[in-house]
Amino acid sequence: MSRVYNFSAGPSMLAEWVLNQAASQMLEYGNSGQSVMEMSHRSAEFKAIITECEQRLRRVMGIPDHYRVLFLQGGASLQFTMIPMNLLVKGHADVIHTGQWSKKAIAELNKIGRAEILASSEDATFSYIPDVDKLTYHEDADYVYICENNTIYGTKYKKLPQTGNVPLVADLSSCILSEPIDVSKYGLIFAGAQKNMGPAGLTVVIIREDLIGHAKSDTPSMLNYQIMADQESMFNTPPTYAIYICNLVLQWIEEVIGGLDEIQKRNTQKANLLYNFLDQSHLFSNPVNPKDRSLMNVTFVTGNEELDAQFIKEAKANGLINVKGHRSVGGMRASIYNAMPLAGVEKLVDVMKQFELNHH
Repeated sequence: MSRVYNFSAGPSMLAEWVLNQAASQMLEYGNSGQSVMEMSHRSAEFKAIITECEQRLRRVMGIPDHYRVLFLQGGASLQFTMIPMNLLVKGHADVIHTGQWSKKAIAELNKIGRAEILASSEDATFSYIPDVDKLTYHEDADYVYICENNTIYGTKYKKLPQTGNVPLVADLSSCILSEPIDVSKYGLIFAGAQKNMGPAGLTVVIIREDLIGHAKSDTPSMLNYQIMADQESMFNTPPTYAIYICNLVLQWIEEVIGGLDEIQKRNTQKANLLYNFLDQSHLFSNPVNPKDRSLMNVTFVTGNEELDAQFIKEAKANGLINVKGHRSVGGMRASIYNAMPLAGVEKLVDVMKQFELNHH
C-alpha cells in the first residue's frame, strides 16, 4: 500500500489510526452483528456512539455545561442561513469580511436581515486580518460574525473581537480542534467536519443555551436550533457514520495525541517548517501578513503561473496531492490539518527545495 500525502483543503486526510479503527469495525461494530453504516439511529448502539462523541468533544474542547452541542447536516453553508434565522431578533448583525466564506455568509444574512460590514481586507486580496481593536461594534447588533480561519487565503485571527454583551459567532470549520480555545468567549461556534473532525456530511454547532429559542414561528423545523436541541440532534436521521468517525477522531486526539495542547505543538512545528522555508526561498513566497498566518492553510506562489502549474504536477508525481491553490486566487496551498504528519510537510519542503534548485 502506498498512501499519498493529501494537502486538500477538504475533505482532507484522516489519521491512519482512525482509518485502521474504522476498518477493523467495518463489518461489525462491537458485538452488534452489524456495521455502524447499517445501524438504526434510534438503536441503543448508535445512541451510545453519539453520546460518547458529544462527551469527548466536551472534554477535548472544554465546552461549558450551558452550551449545547448539535450534530447537523448541510455543511457550513447551511449555517450561513440557520444563524440569522435563529439569532436575528433586532434584524442586523456586525460582520468582519475576510474572504469568500464570509462573503457567502453576508449574502445569506442580507436575505433575512442586514449585515453591517465593520471592516474588510478585500483591498489587499484578503491577505490580512483587520485590527479588531480598532473597530466600533454596534451594541444593538444581534451578533458579531467572523470566519476565524480562511482556507483560501491562509489567514487566521490571532485575537478575537471584544464584543461586550453581543454574542460572537464564528465559523471554525478549518481550525476547530487545531489548538485549545476558550469556548465561553463565543456565543456560537460552527464547523463543517471534513477538515479536522471527520468526513464530509457532518456539521457541528456549539451554541450557548440562551441563544436558542429565538427563531420566528414560521422557521422550518429542520432549520430551528430549538427543535434540533430538543430532539438531541435526532429530529431526523443524522449523518450516523460521520458522527462515528468524528468520535474516533476525538479519541485519537484525546488518547493517542494527548489533547489539544499537544495538537497545537504538532501543528506549530509543521507550519513553522513550511513558513521558515518560504521566508528564505528565492523562488516561492507567501503573500500573507506574517502576523495573520494560518497554522492550517499555507498559501504560496512562484510569481509565474506556468511554474506554479509545473510545481503542482511535480508535487503530484512525488505523492503530494491537492497542492493547487483555490481557483479564485491560483498559486499553491498546503492544508496541513491535524492528520497531516510532520513527514508530509518535510517531504513537501524537500520537493520545493529541489524544484527551486532546478528552476531558479
